[in-house]
Amino acid sequence: MSEAQNVVESAHELDAPPWQRFESTLMATSKSIRRAYDLRFSEIGLNLSEACLLEYIFEHGPMTQTQVAERIGMQRASAGTIVDNLSDRKLLRRLPDATDHRVWLLSATSEGQHMAERIAAVDNALRIELRKNLSPEERGQLANTLLRLQSNLAKILQENVTGP
Repeated sequence: MSEAQNVVESAHELDAPPWQRFESTLMATSKSIRRAYDLRFSEIGLNLSEACLLEYIFEHGPMTQTQVAERIGMQRASAGTIVDNLSDRKLLRRLPDATDHRVWLLSATSEGQHMAERIAAVDNALRIELRKNLSPEERGQLANTLLRLQSNLAKILQENVTGP
């Protein structure tokens, strides 16, 4: 019997050892997905964070470092390090903002645009592999479950900020 079957067949999730509970499985899966993306993007000289930032700017056009960091869920300082790296590699350029001379707009260079196309191809290929043997119904059910879990987490985190 496989480990996955053991988890499914246990009488109750709370009776399972900690490493087989839903949250542990979810966290381990998330880490594995991250490693898979880093591995695949390393083939084109990037990691997942760099690929996300570059692809987002390519898709949405010029924006500030703060804007892109907020929109992809990254800390501003981390985004700054990535922006510096991508700029040094001639994949991004900084343009003056015509309305606010204190900030720079980030834009993909022609090399960055070409890299964004490669990012999209790598992402598409990996998503096909990740979804293998999962029906559209199973993926939909998982997505709905994860959205409800995110809602629960948002409430928990909001309570932590505002108090009970």
